[in-house]
Amino acid sequence: MANILIIDDDKMICDSLTRVFRDMGHEVSYALTFREGLEIAESEQADLVFLDVRLPDGDGIRNMSAIQTVSSSPEVIIITGYADPDSAEIAIRHNAWNYIRKPASIDALMLGVSSALQYRAEKNVSKSAATLKRLKRDGIVGESPEILKCLDIVALSAGSSANVLITGETGTGKELFARAIHANSARSENRFVVIDCASLPETLIENMLFGHGKGAFTGADKAEDGLIKCADRGTLFFDEIGELPMTTQATLLRVFQERRFRPLGKTQEIKSDFRLVSASNRNLDEMVKSNRFRDDLLFRLRTVTIPLPPLRDHAEDIRELVIHCLTRLCKSQNIGMKDFSPDFLEMLTSYDWPGNIRELLSALELAVVQAFNEPTLFPKHIPPHIRIQTARYSLGEETHHELKEEKNSPKKILKWKEFRKALIAEGEERYLHDLILETGGNIKKASQLSELSQPRLYELLRKYEISTR
Repeated sequence: MANILIIDDDKMICDSLTRVFRDMGHEVSYALTFREGLEIAESEQADLVFLDVRLPDGDGIRNMSAIQTVSSSPEVIIITGYADPDSAEIAIRHNAWNYIRKPASIDALMLGVSSALQYRAEKNVSKSAATLKRLKRDGIVGESPEILKCLDIVALSAGSSANVLITGETGTGKELFARAIHANSARSENRFVVIDCASLPETLIENMLFGHGKGAFTGADKAEDGLIKCADRGTLFFDEIGELPMTTQATLLRVFQERRFRPLGKTQEIKSDFRLVSASNRNLDEMVKSNRFRDDLLFRLRTVTIPLPPLRDHAEDIRELVIHCLTRLCKSQNIGMKDFSPDFLEMLTSYDWPGNIRELLSALELAVVQAFNEPTLFPKHIPPHIRIQTARYSLGEETHHELKEEKNSPKKILKWKEFRKALIAEGEERYLHDLILETGGNIKKASQLSELSQPRLYELLRKYEISTR
């Protein structure tokens, strides 16, 4: 027996689905608005949610993540009378279990429920096993839901030999996660070989990857193994694989499929039993569309995908990251551990971190140097570009009102950058007012609904002086 929740503004459909699912032996409840449905999902530990798209208080697909992040993490099936390919794609990308067009047959609904609940039961067993396992996560810091979700994938994929693709912006820690996969796998006693695709000289790529036999070219006075052979029985990590030339991509297709290749100057193929992990900060799907990356290669790379979140989306981890990084920095420089003031941490939390964790580490390195023998870090020690941007944010409201007055004056045309900034600020303020009104001032719900971290949400509310009461 499972708890099933139906969120649909059509009461007749809710009543019909309720009868079908109760006949299957499940507990069923329904809501006619998204807000009411979210409250039920949180309070009744829903296992499965049937979610309509067009609801009186919002788009079901756009708000689906709020349902998925309640404590029971229910599976979500989208059911809509206005089905179209674009919304189906969005639903699948948001991890919906299925996308069903109304009216649906009873058999299709019953099959959907049975398969989703079977998947959920098996997933929970696997996740329990992964959680019980002592995961080696050296250097991976954070307990936010976003990071824990990525670690779950690491734990589950480490036990297999499936190819893994790690995506994320520059500085999010893609190599750390690749090393964690290796460290938690059966191959951990063997080599972890890194291939930095962005720095491979195009004229030497095949030699570096495949190696060569004696006499293969002038100066080849002895045979040498390439990087792929060095990873035999270990893990081969292709960092920034989106930088590979198209010719090399074609060459690697069969290597990744067969784990066989031919060194330069040799006639016999050799094998290398490597585990393939790749990473990219580029959108490889977009590169495929523009013919800059092979679709068949992408299919081979991403048997499992780990999308790493940018630091601004898990700002609640910044305090732990700061402590971890400061401990390492102070130890490496043989100085006493430094404390930090509350406003030092507040400034770091309110910054957007376009360079992510790598930029945070760089900022902390400079702060430690700036502080020298001083035992406590203050905002004064933070790099100027971060302090300047934070100051601009804090003055945003005043500038916003000034620009609105200028915009309404027919005698003055704003500079394009000023005009664009005013529109962005006006849109942000209107969105935040609607968000707080919709959630009744509940910051946790507002954070889930908007997919903003709570620290970032608080910063924006302070910026526009919006009260949660």
